[in-house]
Amino acid sequence: MTDVTSSKLRGLGTTIFAEMTALAKRTGAVNLGQGFPDTDGPAGVLAAARDAISAGLNQYPPVDGLPELKSAIAAARADRYGQVFDPDGGEIMVTAGATEAIASVLIALCEPGDEVVVFEPYYDSYLANMAMAGAVRRPVQLRMAGDRFGFDPAELRAAITPKTRLLLLNSPHNPTGKVFTAAELTLIAELCVEHDLIAVTDEVYEYLTFDGAEHIPLATLPGMRERTLTISSAGKTFSATGWKIGWVCGPAPLVAAARKAKQFLTFAGGTPFQAAIAVGLRDELDWVAALRADLQERRDRLRKALTAMGAETYPCEGTYFLQIDVRSLGYEDGVEFCRDLAEKAKVVAIPAQVFFDDVETGRRYVRFAFCKSDAVLDEGIRRLATFTS
Repeated sequence: MTDVTSSKLRGLGTTIFAEMTALAKRTGAVNLGQGFPDTDGPAGVLAAARDAISAGLNQYPPVDGLPELKSAIAAARADRYGQVFDPDGGEIMVTAGATEAIASVLIALCEPGDEVVVFEPYYDSYLANMAMAGAVRRPVQLRMAGDRFGFDPAELRAAITPKTRLLLLNSPHNPTGKVFTAAELTLIAELCVEHDLIAVTDEVYEYLTFDGAEHIPLATLPGMRERTLTISSAGKTFSATGWKIGWVCGPAPLVAAARKAKQFLTFAGGTPFQAAIAVGLRDELDWVAALRADLQERRDRLRKALTAMGAETYPCEGTYFLQIDVRSLGYEDGVEFCRDLAEKAKVVAIPAQVFFDDVETGRRYVRFAFCKSDAVLDEGIRRLATFTS
């Protein structure tokens, strides 16, 4: 049978994560590709989920989420960033992870042909979400500038046209590990105000920054509160990616628009997990601080091993991920390198070119995840030492 997929999605195949996970299984490789932890989150949060199930919280929650979770989200944003959101006034909506939140926003707010400015490389679900919304992406590439990734302000300005509807920002940024600076965010905010753009910020790694890097929500900048939808997630914060609990915070009219799409995607779900994440946001942020310190140490161990292998590594200011330049190992193509690495060293990574429109530039980058247990990371490091190109 010929491909019956709609034209919106026809260019999208199996995600690179599924492909590389299958390669890891076939070769018996250590999977340092997909970005999920292999250890559980805080015991108090896990116990709260079990308690919620036992207490009968097993049916649909309200479409916006459990009141106790919305209140906990509002309190956490106020305590950490000084942001004020009304949990009872339609300014917070719980979603099935950040991916559904982003999809809901794009589907709800974009007309076919509207343009979305996005920083490249970008997480692969953005491409699918924009396609489903009928939106046109306008990438602005992040490049090494000195000792960190940055962007050309002129390129950002040129990407904004009369058709631009949204700017989609991910910080801390996957896959580069970049944390956008106050100066960069100020420029982005000024352009959003000047061109009357809606900003959508993916902040799922907001707690996982290293070496003193500060995460600044774009919505805290002048003129941005009324035009920004802030998206975050419990999965990365509490090492519970399988629970799929995310949320959107922002002005009630924008959240209401996203709700119209979200209610016909999943409607609502994860009731006992929502109750548990409320406990996490109230009581377990010290555990998250310890996780951040632990991840920084794991990043450094992996970087040392990759450098010893001869790889040029790029700076990582946050997230779970460390990138290398495969040209430093004699390769021109990250997919070829990842296949060789799996076969020869039994380690799997992710070729980052799948996150680029500019595939030729992206070929040089490969992403490793360091959010793994000591046993898994140490075995991966041991195997990396055996690799020869």
